[in-house]
Amino acid sequence: MLDRNSDSLPPALRRIIKSFYWFGWVSFWAQAILAIVSTLILGFSSAVIGLQTSTSQGVARDNPGAGAGLFFAIAGLVGLYIGAYWAFRYTRLSRQLRSSEGRSRPKPGDVIQALRMGILINMIGMFLTLLGGEALIGALVAKALSQPQGGSAFFERITQAIQPLDIWVVQANTNIALAHFVGIAISLWLVQVMGRQ
Repeated sequence: MLDRNSDSLPPALRRIIKSFYWFGWVSFWAQAILAIVSTLILGFSSAVIGLQTSTSQGVARDNPGAGAGLFFAIAGLVGLYIGAYWAFRYTRLSRQLRSSEGRSRPKPGDVIQALRMGILINMIGMFLTLLGGEALIGALVAKALSQPQGGSAFFERITQAIQPLDIWVVQANTNIALAHFVGIAISLWLVQVMGRQ
């Protein structure tokens, strides 16, 4: 990761470069993998919900994956892709910091500003994801409370039952929230590393 030119850099700057490189990649891959998994789950869920909507008008109204919960989960997912890109930028910052020319090296204020932007991106994404989680769980609770009692009533209102797809959408939303948390935690760690120079 560090080349021969970096041996002439001060130890504090080498530590910052190394931290940005490794933690940038950890943040990028954690967010990218969770984003891809969540995209597959939400894409599949949206397709199934769309199929159910076209065959039966009542199902879409009762499915917690439809509506506000799914909208906010997808908005959080878009924020996650932006956050993954921003984490990749941390690895590029490590290369710029490694530059032997002091003029081409970013100033500490610019690096801190990039970290603040990364934190803001993940905070907004996490907020949207949490709103989606609240809507999804609220809809699941409403479904659970409206479950009919008794065997014959169950078959009359089978569309009211909580489906595995409902839980899958919640799982995707939880993955998105976890990925945003990783992005925030690593950005805050890098701010700490910058403060110790």
